[in-house]
Amino acid sequence: MKNLTSASTLHNGVEMPWVGLGVFKVENGSDAADTVRTAIVNGYRSIDTAAIYGNEAGVGQGIREALEETGLAREDLFITSKVWNSDLGYDSAIAAFETSLEKLGLDYLDLYLIHWPVAGKYKDAWRALEKLYKDGRVKAIGVSNFQIHHLLDLLPDAEIVPMVNQVEYHPRLTQKELHEFCKARNIQLEAWSPLMQGQLLDDPVLGEIAMKNEKTPAQVILRWNLQNGVVTIPKSNKEHRIIQNAQIFDFELIGEDMERISALNENRRIGPDPDNFDF
Repeated sequence: MKNLTSASTLHNGVEMPWVGLGVFKVENGSDAADTVRTAIVNGYRSIDTAAIYGNEAGVGQGIREALEETGLAREDLFITSKVWNSDLGYDSAIAAFETSLEKLGLDYLDLYLIHWPVAGKYKDAWRALEKLYKDGRVKAIGVSNFQIHHLLDLLPDAEIVPMVNQVEYHPRLTQKELHEFCKARNIQLEAWSPLMQGQLLDDPVLGEIAMKNEKTPAQVILRWNLQNGVVTIPKSNKEHRIIQNAQIFDFELIGEDMERISALNENRRIGPDPDNFDF
């Protein structure tokens, strides 16, 4: 893990950058375009969006602007989107994928995820993702917000084991059992809301560790993610924060501090509970 191009190798051989940009709640249009362009120009290679974010068109515009500005090729980037709950049927998931591609202005995605484990629906959607993968429309497929029991339900009927499980993950929600389950099956864990929407940045333990390493609490949290082998996609639309969030490859947390951060766990979510949501 040396820089923003450093990648985790997924179980199908595809390389996924350890750090990417999340764009949840980034407004469609110029805001999304400027944010994505800024990230790519500053070295990011992974961008994570979703149909429900409503900003795929802006993200696509930012990608095109960044490629033109940097001279990078599409193949240098890793673009993720997700199928929303209302489209979790076989035909509807494939149609949703095509809509996302069209809005993004891309020929393929690097990663396509089932956004939430809607009971009775995600198996049909997974068959659709397997079809898209076999047809070469997407380089890797995975799930988001799946708990162990969701995966245990899906895996016996799946031809392809998900490459990624993107979940809420931060020092207040370490999901240790889920992480171990995924590691045992070569499913890469990915963290959304790694900074707990800023709620962790005043924590005294993180502040002390940050001061010792001459880093910010946010940088310490993101480094903890990486050293735990978790892909991370911090969200910001401010250039200085986007740059700052990437400055985590020039230091290493000692084992004692890694343990102190993990000990902050309270199994506390800021997002919906994957076992109790109604959308």
